[in-house]
Amino acid sequence: MKLLVLSVVAMGAAAGCNERQKSKQPAVSQPQRVKAASAIVVPESVKGRWKAVKVAVDDKNARKQRVYTIEIGSDFNLPGSDITLTVEDFLPNFVMDGTTLTSQSNDLVNPAAHLMIREHGQQIYRGWLFGLYPNTHAFQHPQYGFTLVDYVSAS
Repeated sequence: MKLLVLSVVAMGAAAGCNERQKSKQPAVSQPQRVKAASAIVVPESVKGRWKAVKVAVDDKNARKQRVYTIEIGSDFNLPGSDITLTVEDFLPNFVMDGTTLTSQSNDLVNPAAHLMIREHGQQIYRGWLFGLYPNTHAFQHPQYGFTLVDYVSAS
């Protein structure tokens, strides 16, 4: 009987040792999913057809709004600030096809402008402004708000 009890105690101790050894071993890290980068593709039917976009800038401190026309591919220095806006791309009918962002047509069905915003020379935002959905992925700045309000065709 003593032999049976000692055997059970020894097995329990061995199991406890194994549990302690397992807890001391570093956790195996799980692979992280890497988000695939999106590619922006401006179709031939859209290239060169749009000259500029109009962006409304709300100055929250002054409680004023001004609309600025910004040419696609150019920098625009916001007056009275250290902010520069660059309209990188314009898609009149924005769609996502997997990791590709493109335009389904040249019709203004879902207009979107891809902007980069820098303050004091440092990039603080790079993303999209949507004409029909101004609050979708809206950029939050302590003083300014930005909204895509109109589009200027090249012709």
